[in-house]
Parts: sequence; C-alpha cells; structure tokens
Amino acid sequence: MKRLERKIAIVTGSSSGIGKAIALRFAEEGATVVIAARRLVLCEQVAATIRERGGQAAVIQTDVTDEAQVTRLISGTTQQFGKIDILVNNAGVILGEHIADTSTETYDRVLNTNLRGMFFCCREGFRVMKQNGGGNIINMSSVAGVESWSGTGTYSASKFGILGLTQALADEGRPHKIRVTAICPGRVADELVDASREEREKGGLIDPFDIAETAVYLATLGPNAIVHRVVVDRMWADWGRGVPD
Repeated sequence: MKRLERKIAIVTGSSSGIGKAIALRFAEEGATVVIAARRLVLCEQVAATIRERGGQAAVIQTDVTDEAQVTRLISGTTQQFGKIDILVNNAGVILGEHIADTSTETYDRVLNTNLRGMFFCCREGFRVMKQNGGGNIINMSSVAGVESWSGTGTYSASKFGILGLTQALADEGRPHKIRVTAICPGRVADELVDASREEREKGGLIDPFDIAETAVYLATLGPNAIVHRVVVDRMWADWGRGVPD
C-alpha cells in the first residue's frame, strides 16, 4: 500500500518548482492531489502529468492573496472529495532589496502573498480538518525565516511570520489531531524540477524533490509524533554565520 493512499492533499503554488515536486511525489504515494496556483495552463499540465503516471489530480485555479479564491479552493475540494487530509501552503514570492530601497508596493506584495495568503489557507483548511477529526498542514518558510541578512528584510519578515503562525496553529491543533509544521529550505533549484536528477544537483543547490521527500515524511508520521520545523540547507552553505544562502 502506498503511504498516502486515499489521502486528499491540496498543494498551493504547485504549478512549478517545489510545489510541483511535492504534488508529483504525493501522487506517486497514492494521494489525490489538488493543484492550486494562479497559472491555470501550468496547473493543468501538472495534473496531466500526474494522470499520465497513473495518479489522481484535480485543478482549482487559486490566487492565495484573494480571500474569496482561497475559500473557493477549500470548499471546492471538500465538495468534490469530502475531506482534506493534507494542506501544503507553498505559494510565495521572493522580492525585496535593502529595506531603505524597498517600495511599499513590493513590501505589500510579499507580505500579502507569503504571510496573509498563508493565513487565509491555514484558517480555512484548519476549520475543515477540525470538523473531520484531524489532518496535516505543512507551511513553507525558509532559512531566511530563521536568520535574516542584509537585503532579505522584506522576504525574511514574511518567512519569520510564517514560523510564528505555524507555531501558534500547531498548539491550537493539538486537541483536534491537526499537525502543523514548517519546512525551512535553503536555496532550491526551483527551475530544474523537470530536469534529470544529475542536472538538478549539478549547481550545488537543493534538489526540489528533496523538499518533496521532506513533505512526504511529515505527512506520514505516526499519530503520536509531530515535527515543529525542519531546516533543509545546502551542504556547503555558511548558514548560521551571517552569510546569506
């Protein structure tokens, strides 16, 4: 039996990069995956790939910055499949410069997508899981959510916020058998998700499927275990010594 057989999983930002890798691995493990992102054509391509490989997938086009679209994503999934077992909040943007050079528009876009959008998804997904008796929420933070460096202020503000949101929600989820965890990756070879393993690893960045394997691990823990956060950094990074990844 596959490890995620009969599970219903939503993965936001799954039209490319880490989110796509997670969606593909979840499907390989037997989950029915809801592909949720802004770019409909790419979402359909990911779903088609899953189906070609014998998996099950649905598409619900979603911009997580729009509260109504997030509500539609969660309600649409529950109407179609009756439940949500796993919610991976991966949608995000990487923008910003030195704080003095960052526009208000850029700051708002980063916080609205990375933190406010994740709040919408967590809130709506948590409500469904509470009614259904449990589930797993996995939030994508970053090493820049654990340490911050010059030029990362806006991005780090959003990713630090995700860790705070995750920690509070994890505590609130305990009585309802809802696990909430954050993954904090270093630099990932996002654009190489469709390349060979050799190509993905050649540049020294993290293979997006290593992050996907981390998500599978978190989604398959036993009922009495919880991991609060996982930091997955590059082997050769000087992380923790003031040098950006």
